[in-house]
Amino acid sequence: MTPSPSHAHDDNDVDSEEKEKGTEIEVDEDALPSRAAAIHEEIRQDGEKELERDGMALLWSAIAAGLSMSASLMAKGIFHVHLEGVPGAFLLENLGYTFGFVIVIMARQQLFTENTVTAVLPIMHKPTGSNFALLLRLWGVVLAGNMIGTALGALAFNHMPIFDDATRQAFTTISEKVMAHTPGEMFANAVISGWIIATMVWMFPYAGGAKIVVIVMMTWLVALGDLAHIVVGSVEVLYLVFAGTLPWQDFLWPFALPTLLGNITGGTLIFALISHAQIRNDMSETAKAKARADQKRKEKQQKRD
Repeated sequence: MTPSPSHAHDDNDVDSEEKEKGTEIEVDEDALPSRAAAIHEEIRQDGEKELERDGMALLWSAIAAGLSMSASLMAKGIFHVHLEGVPGAFLLENLGYTFGFVIVIMARQQLFTENTVTAVLPIMHKPTGSNFALLLRLWGVVLAGNMIGTALGALAFNHMPIFDDATRQAFTTISEKVMAHTPGEMFANAVISGWIIATMVWMFPYAGGAKIVVIVMMTWLVALGDLAHIVVGSVEVLYLVFAGTLPWQDFLWPFALPTLLGNITGGTLIFALISHAQIRNDMSETAKAKARADQKRKEKQQKRD
């Protein structure tokens, strides 16, 4: 159902050409210049929905996502203990990294670098001040919620009588490996990680029943490459902070700030910008061709008249 022209503008409404015309975003592949354009428009449609969501709903979903991402550290730690000495242990242990992503994405929880990539496309489509404000609101709320959730998960792993000493030691070993990198390495790793997560998001519209395979495949690659992700890494680093082996300031630097900037650069500024640029060119050429065809039809009609 399309909105009427008299419909009151909500503060969270995204500025777009479709809303001005009272129409919906076209996602039918047959009506667009390419399959890539159809994927782009479907992701842009999802991005508008994310930008317009209620702030408290976003926050609670983001907190849930932060807690769910703790499953990655838990699975890796348990695998680390029980796969010691087993051939291929490195590959199987890093498969545990995918668990948190599977839970979060399949449950449609708000994860920074996943949902926040889709929200960039409406801004690239129409970069108005109100759209930028909605994007910053989404980023801020989701990131804050994810950090709260990861902190709660790390705190629980430290102080609740859940795991044995061997597993706790595995958590420490895994987390210390994250902090072995310099700030420059954190940033570079996070750029690649952000790119891979953005690629994963781009694959979803046509993944169908294989979506879970895509999630496992792409996030396993992040783990195998020892790449940095702001949310998963926060669970690991905060585990050390709450254990008293790492000062709070070390969480912010060298980990959080370089990793956050790297994820945003790789996933948002590079991938989304390049993907958007190619589609805008497709859409622009199609619009020009349609305008030329319409003009020719008008000229023929005038000659008949």
